[in-house]
Amino acid sequence: MNPPKNASAPAPLTGWQFALGTFAVALATFMNVLDSSIANVAIPTLSGDLGVSVDEGTWVITLFAAANAVAIPLTGWLTQRVGQVKLFVAAILLFVVASAACGLAPNLPVLLAARIVQGAVAGPLVPLSQALLLSSFPREKSSSALSLWAMTATVGPIAGPALGGWITDNYNWSWIFYINVPVGLFAAAVIWALYRKRETPSRKLPVDKVGLMALIVWVGALQIMLDKGKDLDWFNSPVIWALTIVALVGFLFFVIWELTEARPIVDLRLFKGRNFLGGTIAISIAYAVFFANLVILPTWIQEYLGYRAVDAGLVTAPLGIFAVILAPVMGKIMPKSDVRVLATLAFLGFAGVFLMRSWYTTDIDPYTLVLPTLLQGIPMALFFTPLTAIILSGLPPEKIPAAAGLSNFARIFAGAAGTSLLSTIWNDRTIQHHSQLAEQTSVNNPAYVHALAGIQTTLHASLFKAQAFFETQLSAQASMLGLNDVFWLSAVIFVVIIPLIWITRPSKDGAKSAAGAGGH
Repeated sequence: MNPPKNASAPAPLTGWQFALGTFAVALATFMNVLDSSIANVAIPTLSGDLGVSVDEGTWVITLFAAANAVAIPLTGWLTQRVGQVKLFVAAILLFVVASAACGLAPNLPVLLAARIVQGAVAGPLVPLSQALLLSSFPREKSSSALSLWAMTATVGPIAGPALGGWITDNYNWSWIFYINVPVGLFAAAVIWALYRKRETPSRKLPVDKVGLMALIVWVGALQIMLDKGKDLDWFNSPVIWALTIVALVGFLFFVIWELTEARPIVDLRLFKGRNFLGGTIAISIAYAVFFANLVILPTWIQEYLGYRAVDAGLVTAPLGIFAVILAPVMGKIMPKSDVRVLATLAFLGFAGVFLMRSWYTTDIDPYTLVLPTLLQGIPMALFFTPLTAIILSGLPPEKIPAAAGLSNFARIFAGAAGTSLLSTIWNDRTIQHHSQLAEQTSVNNPAYVHALAGIQTTLHASLFKAQAFFETQLSAQASMLGLNDVFWLSAVIFVVIIPLIWITRPSKDGAKSAAGAGGH
C-alpha cells in the first residue's frame, strides 16, 4: 500500500512538531479503531430507538466492516494517485462527515448507508497512519514508531465498549458517532499543518475498474445474504437464492478476471505461496470467530442479564489489558522464537477462553463473567503479529504491501461474515433449545405445575402472569444454552485451524516484514 519511495525523503520531525504530529496521527488511528468497537454495546439501545430488531441493528457493525474491507485494496492506488498526506487528511475529513451523518440518521436505512460510507473512507487510515508515523521517526527508532501504533490500535478495544456504553447510558447513541467530529477535525488540521510539505509524489496510474466493481458486487451480495438470511428463512426465500447466485457468479468472475488482469486490484497470485495461503486463511477464520463473539457477548449481557450499556462495556473492556502489557514483551520474544509456536499458543489460549465461557449460566456473577475476557488479552497479544509474520515471510519487498493489503481485506471481511454467521447460529440454537424446553411445559407435567404454583405464591401472581414469567425465564435459559453452543463451537474452531499454521515455513525475515506492514 505504500507509494514509491522518494529519493529525497524529508527529515524526521523533531521537538514539539514530532510530539504533536505523532499524537495527531495516533489519534486518527484511535478514532478509526474505536469506531469498529464502540457501537457493539449500543446495538440493543440503538435498535430499540430505531424500531428494529437487534439482529437488524447488528448490520451497523457488519456493513461497516464489509465496506472497510472492500476499500483496503484501493489504498495503494489512491496513495500513488493523490499523495500520502492528501489522502490521509481527506479520509479523516470524509470519516468525520460520515460520522455526523450516522448520528443524524432518522432511521436504519439512512444509518446503514452512512456506515457503509464511513467504513469505505476508513480504508486508507490504518496503512497510511503507519507510513506517516514511520516518516516522523528516525530510521533507527522505527520499531518504537510501530510499537506506539500497535499500542494505539490495541487500546481501541479497551476504550470502545466502555466509552460507547457510558455515552449510550448518559446521553444518546448518536453521540458515539458525533464524538468523531471534533477529534477528526483536530487530527486533520494538525496533520495537514505539519505534514503537507512532506507529501509523497503522485502519478497517474490505471485502476482495475472491472475488478473493483466485481469485488463490490460479490462482497455486497454475500454480506446482504448473510445479514438477511435469518429474517427471510434462508433458502426458502427467492431473494436469498438470487443474492447467493449473484455472490457466487460475481466471485468466480472476480477470481478469473484478477488472475488474468495485468494490474489487478487484488493480486490473487499471492495465494500460490504456502505461507500466505495458510497464514491468511488461519488469521481470517480466527478473526471471524474473535470479532463475532466481541459483538454477540455485549448483546447477550444487556438483553438477558439486564446490564446497562456502560456495564456491558466495562465487562468487555478488560480484553485489551494484557494485550497492551505484553506488546513490548512480544517485540523481544518474536525474533528469538518460532512464530508458529506463538500463533499455536494464541489459538489454544482462545480455545481455553471460549471453553470457560461455554459454562456460563443465567445467574452468573460479575467475576466469572469478566475473568475469561481478561485472560483473552494474553492470546490476543500472541495473535496478530506472529500470524502476520507468517503471512509475509519469504515474500520479496515489492510484494509485501500487496500481501498486507490482501490479508487485511480477507481478515476484516471474515470478521463481518463471521458476525452474521455466528449470530444466526446463536439464534437457531436458541430456537432449538426453546423448543426442547417448552416440551416440558405441559399441564400433565407435575414439575411444571409445581413450578407455576411456586411462582404464583412467591410473586402473588395470577396463573396467567405466572405462565408469562415462566416463559421469560425459559427464553433466557434457551438463549443461554444457545450461546454456550456458540462458545463451544468457537473453541473447537480455534483448535481445528491450528494445522493451517504448521503447513507454513516461516523464514527469518517474517518478523521484520510484519513490523513493516502491521497486523491490526
